Amino acid sequence: MKKLIILLTFVLGVTVTSFAQSKPAEFKFEKETHDFGKVPLTGPVSVEFKFVNVGDAPLILTKVETTCGCTVPTYTQTPIKKGESGLIKVTYTPAGSPLPFSKSITINSNAKTPTKVLYIKGETVAGK
Repeated sequence: MKKLIILLTFVLGVTVTSFAQSKPAEFKFEKETHDFGKVPLTGPVSVEFKFVNVGDAPLILTKVETTCGCTVPTYTQTPIKKGESGLIKVTYTPAGSPLPFSKSITINSNAKTPTKVLYIKGETVAGK
């Protein structure tokens, strides 16, 4: 019985140590904010937010949401392995009258920081 307890304690210790040493998935973005500047009301504009998984575990984006229907995200849907890159493309379609805008894009994932927020901003102006 004593040997069994020692064996189980050893296995538990090795398991905990191995999990403690591995880093979970984590984002490293090239940029987290984009300023479009002046955007004509005549059509959509897009920006790509590139990132790298700097953790050990595969990074999985579970959901990417925006604050309104005028901003549409597309993103890498497959797991991103350690050292590999992913992409979140955001397309903003201006509507209404010329005004400044600021939008947020919320990313949910299995990363060490499970919720990340990116930002776009600019000012809509009358077309040429």
